[in-house]
Amino acid sequence: MKVKVDLSRCEANAICMEHAPEVFKVDDDDNIHILQESPTEDLRPRVDAAVRLCPRHALTIENN
Repeated sequence: MKVKVDLSRCEANAICMEHAPEVFKVDDDDNIHILQESPTEDLRPRVDAAVRLCPRHALTIENN
């Protein structure tokens, strides 16, 4: 899987970081960073939750 963020939609709510802190980080300046662009499958449930719960629908997963 490959994780993508639409920066024009992201509001840096950090909900993604709550669900998958290994993959997402929101810094003190409210910038989102993808720490693992292609996380391992064992993280899929957490990444799926982060994508599903993003209030601005800024996150997507592409399957390889």
